[in-house]
Amino acid sequence: MAKECNNTSCDKASCEGCSSSKKQQSFQAEMNAQSNVKHVIGIVSGKGGVGKSLVTSLLAVGTQRLGYKAAVLDADITGPSIPQIFGMHGVRITGDDNGMDAPRSASGIPLMSINLLLQEETTPVIWRGPVIAGTVKQFWTDVRWGDVDYMYVDMPPGTGDVPLTVFQSLPLDGIVIVTSPQELVSMIVEKAVHMAEMMDIPVLGIVENMSYAVCPDCGKHIELYGKSKIDGLASQFGIPVLARMPFDPKLAALCDGGRIEAHDIDYMDDAVKQLTADKSSD
Repeated sequence: MAKECNNTSCDKASCEGCSSSKKQQSFQAEMNAQSNVKHVIGIVSGKGGVGKSLVTSLLAVGTQRLGYKAAVLDADITGPSIPQIFGMHGVRITGDDNGMDAPRSASGIPLMSINLLLQEETTPVIWRGPVIAGTVKQFWTDVRWGDVDYMYVDMPPGTGDVPLTVFQSLPLDGIVIVTSPQELVSMIVEKAVHMAEMMDIPVLGIVENMSYAVCPDCGKHIELYGKSKIDGLASQFGIPVLARMPFDPKLAALCDGGRIEAHDIDYMDDAVKQLTADKSSD
């Protein structure tokens, strides 16, 4: 194992022990010349099926409603759902030698997803990891996003090629971790937190989805997965709980119908305000 370099005047990139040289090395990709994205926030989860794309969509819609310009980069190449949630069916991407234009939703949110590039929405993407990761990188370098205050990146579950590519290639302000109340998911959340720590990416907060169901007769909150562990996790890692979202058939119907921008719920309002509060002067 290489020893830490103690020579403060050392500036050789080849010095294996020089921590300052390591910090100077960057894998960040340049955004398209016709893009101006101020803040990038990744939405991650340790496993699938916890509502990561739903949270991404609600954050983007909420940010847009506050008067900011929001955008969504769908990095879940093999399981894209952002176009469905926003009702972007039959949309075709336009562009030229200088890049592709991100199509906009009904409320003006620019979106990019692999499903917008396929001939059929149901065509499976059967690619190996490096090709998938390269596609995500191209969504940053080859797409003309225009002026964007907050871009939300919907990442696939886990800690594989795509999260690593996003962490290294995009100028992330931080990540939001989406979870559900099960004990197993709590363990996987720790993996996501540890990956962020290893990559020196701030964890901005946790969103717990499917926290409870509301009885339609008496209004009682029923914890279908048992007692939530989110407060303990948040305390353990010193990160805030941004939101707790219940099972909501109305919200599910809006997603299925591609009408997420028509929602009138407030589950994520505080989360949006917290994520944008420190940057309101930018």
